[in-house]
Amino acid sequence: MGYQKPSATTDADLPFLRRCVELAREALDDGDEPFGSLLVDANGAVVFEDRNRVQGGDQTRHPEFEIARWAAAHLTPEERAGATAYTSGEHCAMCSAAHAWVGLGPIVYATSTAQLTAWLQEWGVAPGPVTPLPVGDVAPGIPTRGPAPELADEVRDLHARLHGAHEVHDPA
Repeated sequence: MGYQKPSATTDADLPFLRRCVELAREALDDGDEPFGSLLVDANGAVVFEDRNRVQGGDQTRHPEFEIARWAAAHLTPEERAGATAYTSGEHCAMCSAAHAWVGLGPIVYATSTAQLTAWLQEWGVAPGPVTPLPVGDVAPGIPTRGPAPELADEVRDLHARLHGAHEVHDPA
């Protein structure tokens, strides 16, 4: 189970990733950080979705972590292995570890840890308390796809809004 380099997202991934970005927007509109995620079973059905809920002070309330908790409680090990997590932003180290520990399948992300880190540095935002690592550095056996270039500007704009950078790209 060595490191697997991320592969490109597919056209089939885009509707799921777009829903993740919608959830991220909902989170931001509600005063949370803009992250949204969903879990899709082996048949292509969305079985769980959530958005960031950290505004109350519990910084573990990431949607990717909630997916892992939900999957552990509701899916068999076989169902977890066959499920795919979609997310607006690549899993953080905490969420990557949770994903691996419960035995979930692939992770597909709209934007990467490297992209988010670069944006935050560009805007002068201080780094968080946890080193920003790609999924492969934390959970090297999990296949990943991403980022999705079609969604980069939209996700960047959400994070810019959160941090007061006030960038707006025309989605046309």
